[in-house]
This record gives sequence, structure tokens and C-alpha cells, in this order.
Amino acid sequence: MMLTKLVGLRRWVLALLLPVAALAAPAASPDKPATGESGFSELDARAQTLKRDVLELNRDLFVLEEELLFPGNTQVAVFLSLDVGKFFTLDSVQVRIDNDTVTNYLYTERELEALARGGIQRLWLGNLKAGEHEVTAFFTGKGPHERDYRRGATFKVKKDTGPKYVELRIVDATNTQQPEFSVKEWE
Repeated sequence: MMLTKLVGLRRWVLALLLPVAALAAPAASPDKPATGESGFSELDARAQTLKRDVLELNRDLFVLEEELLFPGNTQVAVFLSLDVGKFFTLDSVQVRIDNDTVTNYLYTERELEALARGGIQRLWLGNLKAGEHEVTAFFTGKGPHERDYRRGATFKVKKDTGPKYVELRIVDATNTQQPEFSVKEWE
């Protein structure tokens, strides 16, 4: 309910104040009539100030909305990183937490290149209550000898108070000539 009010307030601020900023004009008085050039520069300055204030308010409301949606004490983020070359080419990832699918992601060539250069992708950001949770990730792609490859990895995550960050890692294992899937929990 609080979030609905916050979103409504944010929309109201934008809908009401932006048109007001565009129409705001300096008041003309009998002793000081509004003149062309100086009147427009004063109007522009007032409009820019009002616009800046509206943007700051919108940013503050957005930050508050994010804090309400994902409070730090229940926040969990799942990331993905790759260190693969010839043993595995990733096509898609599915992540389940406590048997609920939280994300499915299909990769483009460009995204795979970014991950191969050391990028890390945030797969999911959400809320979990404190306690132990089962996270399952299914990786689909091309394995050794261009064969279709689908493999799952399941692990337990203990969620305490405070945010939790989990990294799913896919690494080439040269000794077995297979990809290895591991999990790293960030402190």
C-alpha cells in the first residue's frame, strides 16, 4: 500500500510540475513591464530551476521506491560470470529458488563476448526471508564436440540479515575437458 502511494505521488509530481514549469511566466507589473529578451531569459531561468527541482525530487522518490521494493535486510542478488573457451558455449540460463523459477535468460552473441571479456551479469535481484534456501541453475549451450549440453547445479544459500550476493561461475576444466559450474558467495 505504501509503495502504491509512493508511485502515485511520483506520477503526480511529474504530471503536475513539468507542465507548470513550461508555462511559468514572470508576472508583469505596472512599474516593471515584461520585456522581450530579459523576460524570456528570466522565464528560462525559472523554468530550468523548477525542472532541476522536479528531477531531483523524482530521483529521490525513485531511490525511496527501490529501498521499499528491495530492502537491504531481505535483498538477494544472483550474478553470472564466465571463464570458458573451447569446452562450453552458453545459450541460456534458468534460475530457480525454492522450486520457483525467478529468471530465464537467453544470451546474444554480443552479451557472450562481454561475459568472455570478464563481465559479470546480474541475473536476478529480489527478496528472500532469512533462513536456508535452495538455488538451482540450469545452463544450456554447446558442450565439447558441438553437442547440445544442459546441466544443472543446485546449492544451498543461508540468508541472514543484510544483503546476500551469489555468483554463478562457469569455468573450463582442462583436466576433464568439461565445463565446471560453481558458486561463490560474496561477503
